[in-house]
Order: sequence, then C-alpha cells, then structure tokens
Amino acid sequence: MVEWDGKKASTNLSKHGISFIEATSVLDDPYVLILDDPLHSIGELRFLAVGYSNQNQILAVIYTERKNDIRIISARPATRQEQKTYEQDL
Repeated sequence: MVEWDGKKASTNLSKHGISFIEATSVLDDPYVLILDDPLHSIGELRFLAVGYSNQNQILAVIYTERKNDIRIISARPATRQEQKTYEQDL
C-alpha cells in the first residue's frame, strides 16, 4: 500500500505541481530507477525513485518504507541529471 500525509501532499502540489497520486504511478514504471538517498536518510532509510508517471513526465519521488507500506515524502520533476541517469539505465 502507498500512503502519505495529506498536508504534505497539498504542500507538494503547490510547490512542485505534482500530486502524490501521480507520484504513485512512477512506482509502476517497469523501468523505474530506485536509488538510496543517504543524504536524507536521517532516522529512517529513504529512497529516490526516478521514472515516468502516468502523465508521461519523468519524476523524482522520495519515499520511505514503513512495515509493508510505501510512504511518499515528496515528488517533483526530475532534474536533467536524474533524467540522464534514468535514460542511461534503460
């Protein structure tokens, strides 16, 4: 199951123009690139997922795993470097 904080989702939509519903679809990309995010893994392990959303955008989604659930922390358009890394990994 994928979950998130409603207030954080609203803030993310205002700041980055990406809904967490769209962000969830990145995890369904068969070529999703998942990387550890050690810089932001204070207190809990965080991951960076880069892939295509259901709106055909390459997004960067930060998330953590809690028990058997995925909790989305933030989502934004991928940087050029993230896009390049994703495309090279195909």
